[in-house]
Amino acid sequence: MATVAVTASFSSRLSTPDGDTCEITDKELVLDSVMQSIKHDGAGALVLFVGTTRDTFDGKDVVRLEYEAHTNLALRTICKIMQNIRKGHGSLIRLTCYHRIGNVPVGQPSIIVAASAPHRRASFNACEDLLEQVKEKAQIWKREWYVGEHEDEAQWKENANVSGEWGA
Repeated sequence: MATVAVTASFSSRLSTPDGDTCEITDKELVLDSVMQSIKHDGAGALVLFVGTTRDTFDGKDVVRLEYEAHTNLALRTICKIMQNIRKGHGSLIRLTCYHRIGNVPVGQPSIIVAASAPHRRASFNACEDLLEQVKEKAQIWKREWYVGEHEDEAQWKENANVSGEWGA
């Protein structure tokens, strides 16, 4: 009798009224897709930040990171963050945030945030603001897996909730 392996993948996306998008997925993040999502003829500046799994943390060798999310709430939170950033950086054309969940091996991206605007300063500032606020407020949690540790020793890391605004 043949054995059938079923591999399900997950991806969920939400957009704002301004056309900004966020996606949470268990698939590998693709830079070209992100670039296409923020391109615009009026954009003279496209800024991307790619956060990858590094091989060490606090002197320990990292095997992988594992992310979990309250997906619907996290998507709504990220969209709200993007709408608020837009108010502070009026010349923005597009914002986007892609976040991977599940296991993310060393060297692979776990988050990509991007911004486009007519000029670079607005793009740089918005991209950094988006990254910091997603890390602080989005309902996404990270677990670090280290070389030589058992499954029960992997450590969950909490996002800092400086502002106290978890709701979307």
